[in-house]
Amino acid sequence: MKWTRDFGLTARMALTSFLLLIVYLIFLGILSALGFGFEFLLLIAAGMAFFQYFFSDKLVLWSTGTRIVEEDEYPELHRMVQRLAAEADLPMPRLGVMSSPVPNAFATGRSPSNAVVAVTDSIVRILNKDELEAVLAHELSHVKNRDMLTLTVASFLSMLAFLIMRNWLFIGLFGRRDNNGGALILVFIASILVWVVSTLLIRALSRYREFAADRGSAYMTKNPRALISALQKISGRMDYIPAEKKQEVEGANAFFIIPALSGNTLMELFSTHPPLEKRVAALEALEAEARGY
Repeated sequence: MKWTRDFGLTARMALTSFLLLIVYLIFLGILSALGFGFEFLLLIAAGMAFFQYFFSDKLVLWSTGTRIVEEDEYPELHRMVQRLAAEADLPMPRLGVMSSPVPNAFATGRSPSNAVVAVTDSIVRILNKDELEAVLAHELSHVKNRDMLTLTVASFLSMLAFLIMRNWLFIGLFGRRDNNGGALILVFIASILVWVVSTLLIRALSRYREFAADRGSAYMTKNPRALISALQKISGRMDYIPAEKKQEVEGANAFFIIPALSGNTLMELFSTHPPLEKRVAALEALEAEARGY
């Protein structure tokens, strides 16, 4: 199965990134036109982005209770990741295992040399070798595509808009003094619009990155059917997981291969992942393409 670029998917990601850039330029233009000195909030947003980029892997591992494991603890898992990393021309990532009844996997780290690929102990039990390999290849595709860097950069000014929206009553301390009330209201409205639109665009970009990682897994393993089976098995098992157990790991849903939604969250309205049916359809199309149909 030879790798080829999905130009449609690439075009959608490029268009989403372009629209996000336009939204951000308009937002900065409005702030500049209103004469607001937003340097302080920009500095805070930059600090948040810096923290997210350099420490998000440690935060995710800590918040999920994931521990880094050595080769002698999970020798077969290590060999599998090592083989896939070599196939993808990536350095061997650290391997983490998370104790949870929620079958899932994720990757984190700011670059391939700092990457961590993690699985829950339950996913190791319920998936067969081919399915687990396909899931690991999906996560390594995220590493190879530098998705952490992409989404951190994409969300930078969205964080600034959110900060302004949350603290708009205090913005006057940093803005101009004449006719400040009207300008504050305009900044507040602009911040709300920018945050909502940018959040939707960032989530759309995240969904496209999931499609790209699925595609990368199919090419890496040459077995898209294995990933289809794994996704369906993981999704089916979610229905039997107690809501409180899914709530324990919901904070890491943006990283997971399948989000663990408890039904008590707005994450379902702002999904970071495409619907399972669309992911399966895309993988089936790849499989048909490989067979020459």
